[in-house]
Amino acid sequence: MQTAMINNEKPSLIVIAGPTCIGKTSTAIALARPIGGEIVSADAMQVYKRMNIGTAKPTRHEQEQVKHHMVDVVEPDEPFSAARFKAMAETVIDKLYQKGIPVFVVGGTGLYIRALTKGLFKAKGVNKWIRTKLKREADTFGIGMLYEQLQAVDPVAASKIHANDAYRIIRALEVYKSTDKPLSEHHREHGFSSAPYQLLKFGLYMDRNILYERINQRVEKMLAEGLLNEVKALLEQGYGPELKTMRSIGYRHMADYLSGTLTWDNAVETLKRDTRRYAKRQFTWFRVDTEIEWMQPERIHEMSEKIDSFLTK
Repeated sequence: MQTAMINNEKPSLIVIAGPTCIGKTSTAIALARPIGGEIVSADAMQVYKRMNIGTAKPTRHEQEQVKHHMVDVVEPDEPFSAARFKAMAETVIDKLYQKGIPVFVVGGTGLYIRALTKGLFKAKGVNKWIRTKLKREADTFGIGMLYEQLQAVDPVAASKIHANDAYRIIRALEVYKSTDKPLSEHHREHGFSSAPYQLLKFGLYMDRNILYERINQRVEKMLAEGLLNEVKALLEQGYGPELKTMRSIGYRHMADYLSGTLTWDNAVETLKRDTRRYAKRQFTWFRVDTEIEWMQPERIHEMSEKIDSFLTK
């Protein structure tokens, strides 16, 4: 078994990133299993219990092949953030490092990966009253109006945020209105230069049309496996459609169908479309990371050789 070098000053992390449905889990398992590695999931939805089908959570068989961490750690109505992910993941990584176990950080949530590997930006002087006011404005006038405001005052931040991402839009405006400085400028000054780990980063890619067809097929597979029943069960357990988790991709589409807001055909087609758009946003996020080496998922042997060199240097 290849073991992580525990005499290094910093622990070594192998990061496998990329958009949804690209094959991150299967690639990471193929790379980690031969060397006795373990996986720390960096997925904002897989942390939630009882949300399995819609999050494409690793199957029991996959988790038996390689141990996964940061999966099924909180309830669907429990607040979870990049800061909390960072704190929990660091504890796991430290334990694995002390045992000499190679650590693979695998997922598509770029913010979580950046928080873990580069640190977090914390704005000083942010006024929570402004946040409350912005939320009221979003409820009254719609998030589109706030997004237009953000485009006017911080086009750099706006270009990286989806027009319907209410949380990040409000957060960016909250920082701007509280500090008189755009969030993008805060990020530039912060630099995210904390480097607690030695890193080897792979980004997975494939032809966009092939990826989009894989996404369409995955949606059909999720529906066949019972995504609708999973959402129905969550609603019956008291996890209301207004929860952040229940407004995520897949869950909101099924909840909207159950409420009569969408027809079945509209729910399915919108789910496919929104998943494709999400994959595009993930690509946009990861493309700016110059540390990432882009690989096609089938290049297992080449990635394996690079990992071996990285862990033994």
